[in-house]
Amino acid sequence: MIIDSHQHFWKYNAIKDAWITDDMKKIQKDFLPEHLSSIYQNLNITGCVAVQAEQSEAETEFLLKLAEANGFIKGIVGWVDLCHPNITERLEHFAKNPLFKGVRHILQAEKDDFVLDPQFQFGISQLRTCGLTYDILIHPQQLENTIKMVAKFPENKFVIDHLAKPYIKAGKIDQWKKDIQQIAQFPNVCCKLSGFVTEADLANWKYEDFVAYFDVIFEAFGAYRVLFGSDWPVCLLAAEYETVFDIVKRYVNNFNLDEKQAILGGNASRFYNLN
Repeated sequence: MIIDSHQHFWKYNAIKDAWITDDMKKIQKDFLPEHLSSIYQNLNITGCVAVQAEQSEAETEFLLKLAEANGFIKGIVGWVDLCHPNITERLEHFAKNPLFKGVRHILQAEKDDFVLDPQFQFGISQLRTCGLTYDILIHPQQLENTIKMVAKFPENKFVIDHLAKPYIKAGKIDQWKKDIQQIAQFPNVCCKLSGFVTEADLANWKYEDFVAYFDVIFEAFGAYRVLFGSDWPVCLLAAEYETVFDIVKRYVNNFNLDEKQAILGGNASRFYNLN
């Protein structure tokens, strides 16, 4: 079983998807299940977790409908306003759908201390009550406050998206490494091996650029708290899906069979409680 723990779907709209700027023309178009299913068939990938890209409940509903119509979409990480006064009610509403597995907010666009906001933290506290996970999307400088936030919720299930977006292109690693080692000390935190190609030099990256960063992740989290994710279609800015998958497979090639199976699917299935 191979599970892609992180990919996106959207019907492109220049206003709604303004984050897809003109230097990202390759992904200024629709990306839907029919565009991904053949890739999965060719690579023997069992299924995926589709993650929000737009901060609206409308997109969450859109993703859930896609999942209901396409069996290979095993779960949805949607968006719900965690600072909303009625957050408990909204989470309970979505949690009724067994395909709704967790929530993500685009923290990388917020101030570094946003995760310390009492309203946001109340929303985080309600996720566990509803049996939901939380995907952490941050830049490296936001790790310090994220560690403080995570420390308050030892029973919640957290996963860091995209290795916390280290500065691979610039070759910076030291502070990110220290912070990753610290956050990994919380056993309820996992990490996605995803989004790395777009943190490198988009046109001139090489496999060796990623090795030191992957080493840090596996030394900190071990093989049973790391989840493979493609970040398709965003990855297309730097590499085709097959290439991203090959990078991960090459790195884990010397791991034992149980570890490989965990990284490529078992960990995602367990973390998101996939069926």
